[in-house]
Amino acid sequence: MSKKVYGLIFLVLITLVFLVGCGRAPEGQNEEQEGAYIQIKGSDTSVNLSQMWAEEYMSKNEEVSISVTGGGSGTGIAAIINNKVDIANSSRDIKDSEKKQAEDNGIKIVEIAVAMDGLSVITNANNPVKDLTVEEIGKIFRGEITNWKEVGGPNLAINTYGRQSNSGTYVYFRDEVLNGDYTANMKRMNGNAQLVEAVKADESGIGYVGIGYVVKGEKVVKGINILDVNGASPLKAENVKTGAYPLARPLYQYTNGKPTGAVLELIKYELSDEGQELAVREGFYPVTEEYSRRNNENLGQ
Repeated sequence: MSKKVYGLIFLVLITLVFLVGCGRAPEGQNEEQEGAYIQIKGSDTSVNLSQMWAEEYMSKNEEVSISVTGGGSGTGIAAIINNKVDIANSSRDIKDSEKKQAEDNGIKIVEIAVAMDGLSVITNANNPVKDLTVEEIGKIFRGEITNWKEVGGPNLAINTYGRQSNSGTYVYFRDEVLNGDYTANMKRMNGNAQLVEAVKADESGIGYVGIGYVVKGEKVVKGINILDVNGASPLKAENVKTGAYPLARPLYQYTNGKPTGAVLELIKYELSDEGQELAVREGFYPVTEEYSRRNNENLGQ
């Protein structure tokens, strides 16, 4: 091997070492704001909201850099379990098995609810069905109801759209609505935006997404119906706050231990009046009093 090739390999190795060094700081190094670098990964439902928070926070705190990526709640939780990120975004509760993995890795999981979601069941705007029960939705996504005429709609075969298995929304919907397995005929989409576009284009379609993907500026995006579930609409904040809407859920962030320094300051910003107003602007809802109490306990505030 020539000296030139050896030199090139050395340069690549040095570059890799430098890039690794620029990644998430080891525990404790983010205790100061100055020069802090925060990595956030996980839920696709939360990624746009998290990105907005990060951009607004960095505009006011130029000494802090924040990286936000999606990939699904399972991906984010795996990253915090392996101490690869500072914050994991998740649209579902962390599983007991995941907590055990974290403990085995010396990671102490701390949970913070940062916004509320009225997980929305959506259909094409031309579909006359406006209200379904949780039981009916479960039967549709299990493949037991296959035609819209069975729930008061047109004589039209139902096409179901859902998410991949690493999605927190996929898991939440399966556990809370289906109480069983999805039909093998469900089309699995790579993200919420793709799912919304698929239902827009399919008069037979039905899917489920975080409400932030179908409500912008307090208006429902064109081409979509957001169904009432058990007679309650997720478009009414009170329904999500009180739980009258049965698919209301918290959006979480998980950290390794009680957050400190720059990570704590970012989370405090997200939970501030300004941060919660940004969540509403993105179509989500503020954290309820119940979850605020839990947050204060978990953050030691």
